[in-house]
Amino acid sequence: MRRFVIRTVLPASLCLVPLAMAAVVAVAIPRDAMVFFLVHLGPMDVLILGLGALLFLVQLPLCWRALRWRGQGFDVSTDRWVNHLAQAAEWFPMLGLLGTVGGILQTFGSIQGPTPPHVIIEKYAPAITATGAGLFMALVNILPAWMVIMGRELITSLGSGRPPAEDAS
Repeated sequence: MRRFVIRTVLPASLCLVPLAMAAVVAVAIPRDAMVFFLVHLGPMDVLILGLGALLFLVQLPLCWRALRWRGQGFDVSTDRWVNHLAQAAEWFPMLGLLGTVGGILQTFGSIQGPTPPHVIIEKYAPAITATGAGLFMALVNILPAWMVIMGRELITSLGSGRPPAEDAS
């Protein structure tokens, strides 16, 4: 039973941790900020969120494979991809920054003469939402690689430093 838990249940559970952490971060965002973000969702935000979600969904099965104990060790064939995809997450803040600069340029390009503050804030929204989307997707997409590192240590510790296959039970 212990072997089944260490080889199957624990890797599957650990792969759900990044999903749970992403949900916790999303829920922790103040409600008014989330509503503002959703109301002012722009094309750059959709691009960032779409690419980020795709990258995250690709990483989850790789994370599961990387955490499975295979006889003498972990399945390291996925390590290269897990690392490359985690590095790809570094691009999301850059996309967010690009969206921020574009939003600022759009705002200043559309203001002519005296403009009430609420109009400026409304026009500035794409800059702020792009930053938020980029930061959120960067955070979410580094979690699976982190979970592989931490999960392997946990699984090895629970296996008393030995492969689960060598356990008596």
